[in-house]
Amino acid sequence: MGNVCRTAAIALCLWSVFMHFSRLSALGVNELLYFRVISPEEIGYLFSAAPAKDFGGTFTSFYDEIFLVPADPADGCSELTDREILQGQVILVERGGCSFVQKARNVEEAGGKAVLIADNAEDNDSQYLDMVTDGSTAKPSIPALFLLGRDGMMIRRSLQRQALPWAVISIPVNVSALASFPFKQPPWTL
Repeated sequence: MGNVCRTAAIALCLWSVFMHFSRLSALGVNELLYFRVISPEEIGYLFSAAPAKDFGGTFTSFYDEIFLVPADPADGCSELTDREILQGQVILVERGGCSFVQKARNVEEAGGKAVLIADNAEDNDSQYLDMVTDGSTAKPSIPALFLLGRDGMMIRRSLQRQALPWAVISIPVNVSALASFPFKQPPWTL
C-alpha cells in the first residue's frame, strides 16, 4: 500500500508542477528546458528556462555535472574574460546592453557549451521572454536559454555569498524522470 500512495503522491506532485509552469507563461511545459543545481546546496533546486525561438542549437548531450559560470562582463556584450574557466561550460549572463544573439555569439567564441541569459528584472519570477534573432547573419550554434530574473539573481547571490566561481548543474533534466531524484522547486516561485 505504501508504494501505491508514494506513486500517487509523485503523480500529484508532477501534475502540480505541470499546472504551475503552464500558468507561468504562454509556453507549454514541453517548451521549457530544465536544469538542476547540484552545488551550492542552498540553491539545489530544479530551474526552468525557455529556449531561444529562432537561433541557437539544442542539447545533443546530457551533462550530469557541468559548471554554470557567471560571465565577466556580466552582460556578455563584449569579449568575455577568464576564457580558460569558460571553456566547455554553461555561461550565465544578464539581459541588457546588446542583443540575445550577440551574447550567445560571445559565449560561443569564448568556448561555452551553452548560455543562460537571466532577465535583468530581478523581481521577474514568472514571465518568460521570447528570445529572437537580431537580424544578423552569423547566428550562434550553442543552446541559448532565457532564465527568469529572480532565478538568475538568486544563483548569482548564492555564488557571491559563498565566494564560489561557479555552480555545478545537470542540464537538461528530463522532468518525466522526476521520481528518480528529489524534486525541489525554488521556493520563491511557489
